Amino acid sequence: MTSHLDRAAARNRRPAPPGFDRRLIAPMILGSILNPINSSMIAVALVPIGVAFGAPPAETAWLVSALYLATAVGQPVIGRLVDMYGPRRLYLTGTALVGAAGLMGALAPSLGVLIAARVLLGLGTSAAYPASMQLTRNEAERTGRDSPAGVLTALSVANQTVAVVGPALGGFLIGVGGWRTIFTVNVPLSAACLVLGALWLPRAGARDRARRPVDLPGMALFAATLLSLMVFLMSPRLAHWWLPATAAVAAAGFALREVRTEDPFVDLRVLGGNVPLLATYLRQFLGFTTAYGFMYGFTQWLEQGRGLHAAGAGLVLLPLSLSALTVSWMTGRREAVRTKLLVGGVVQVAACAGLLLLNSGSAVWLLLAVGAVMGVPQGLIGLANQNALYRQAAPERIASAAGLLRTFMYLGALGASAADAAFFAHGAGTAGLHELALFMAAGSAVLLLVSLLDRSLSTLTPTSRKA
Repeated sequence: MTSHLDRAAARNRRPAPPGFDRRLIAPMILGSILNPINSSMIAVALVPIGVAFGAPPAETAWLVSALYLATAVGQPVIGRLVDMYGPRRLYLTGTALVGAAGLMGALAPSLGVLIAARVLLGLGTSAAYPASMQLTRNEAERTGRDSPAGVLTALSVANQTVAVVGPALGGFLIGVGGWRTIFTVNVPLSAACLVLGALWLPRAGARDRARRPVDLPGMALFAATLLSLMVFLMSPRLAHWWLPATAAVAAAGFALREVRTEDPFVDLRVLGGNVPLLATYLRQFLGFTTAYGFMYGFTQWLEQGRGLHAAGAGLVLLPLSLSALTVSWMTGRREAVRTKLLVGGVVQVAACAGLLLLNSGSAVWLLLAVGAVMGVPQGLIGLANQNALYRQAAPERIASAAGLLRTFMYLGALGASAADAAFFAHGAGTAGLHELALFMAAGSAVLLLVSLLDRSLSTLTPTSRKA
């Protein structure tokens, strides 16, 4: 018997509007925010979870790492499946996993089960962003209007906004119903995604429904490479030498497999020849290494080096979030990829230089100003890289390419965490902050140089600008 949702979907089936199908925007945005909201809410729940299970911070930190690891691997893997089988079925499967993970976390009897729920959350939330990128590409091809800047900006701003309000929302939910509510909230969010997705997401065509081989060995070797590397970056020590060695061996096996198989998970021959796309991945890594390095390092210094309370440190970071959101909204309708990267790189170097002016007695207005300046590149660089990837990736692999973009973002986050640990080895003092600032400035300078040398960026902006 045909379900109510199937009948509703049939009633709303095409003929679609001549422009971008606005009915897709709600499931795209709601699905894509599942990852940042779960990434940010956990920050305020670590302490009560540790108290509930008698776990030290070193153990509860795995609640953060588990999601990062699962998402970094899951985004490109699920993205490839989206490329092969269409966005609808992967979107619905992924958001269903989010609901299951929410229930699992809400009922978890131990920290181990809770960590497993976070892994499941990471995998489930990995589907919506690659699916959204492919839906955007499909709509551009259907309508013949090659200008998705407005839609891509909406995705970017929604993710930034949720990341900003996530800790406050998590604190509210914990205050109302305890720490388990930050898992329970995923159940209604998942249900909303399932309903909207079933109603509006287009079904796969005959080409997508055809049985196609899945490169499981390639995916497994990719996962082994990435997991070994990321676990090492989380705690880089000489005693852990076997992790990068494992990553190197797995990477060699992955490369051999991908160049020999007919339908590879990552087509290294095509990717290796796509230098502009490789440069975009490098810029994503460099940009987010600085972004996360500032977020983690500056916050720690505010509390230890400057002596602010945690709430006060959070307030000092508000101008950063506000300037990032404002810049994204103001510039989002125009792609201008090269201009955004160049301006973002220059301002990022300037913000790092501003950190060198700070000391334990710095005025609050100076702290606010440095944060506001750093928000500008955060509003420009990520959005520019997203738009660049949309233009540079092969259409038939847009979802897996988008997943890899997110993977490089998480690698930047882990690199930043390792840098903060190195420069703040004996506490988050002003000397360590200045060393971190020089490290971030060097990375920002490399990002600026890569953007200057990449002349292909000037050819990315389409002539049509209709949304």
